[in-house]
Amino acid sequence: MSKSGIISPEIRYLLYFAVFWAVLLAVVAYLFSHWDSRKNNPNQQLVSHTRSGSTEIELQANRQGHYLAYGTINNQDVTFILDTGATTVSVSESVAQKAGLTRGRPGLARTAAGTVDVWSTSIQELRLGDLTFNNVPGTINPAMAPDMVLLGMSVLGQVNFSQQSGVLTLSQETR
Repeated sequence: MSKSGIISPEIRYLLYFAVFWAVLLAVVAYLFSHWDSRKNNPNQQLVSHTRSGSTEIELQANRQGHYLAYGTINNQDVTFILDTGATTVSVSESVAQKAGLTRGRPGLARTAAGTVDVWSTSIQELRLGDLTFNNVPGTINPAMAPDMVLLGMSVLGQVNFSQQSGVLTLSQETR
């Protein structure tokens, strides 16, 4: 600083330069994180269509070929991973606590990671877009990642589904 307390032009230039790059990097990081989350879950906004007596949802596969979708369990927001190899809806301990699910009978489940201890539960309400399912059999699996929910056949068995060219269509007859 000079005697009068004003920042010298060289220092001012360096400050502007640093602020410019900091803002630019923040914007790029924000845009990249948004782009990356869309690639991981391309079904950010589920759109339901009612056609000839049934409600349909179309899901796009993510870059790994999996189908993910946002939904709710007992009004708690979750991200579902659709899994036709899972007998029931399987939730992590963390999701179960947030959704108010209670542990029922203990049991064992065979997973890709081996045999794990699980507890049966009943999901009062599960929503996927405009599709609603009530009193859904499920399991609580403490070995799962904290935010994981596998949408298994206890739900998928109640809908018609077809896959073509990376698009999975779920349809449920309107009641």
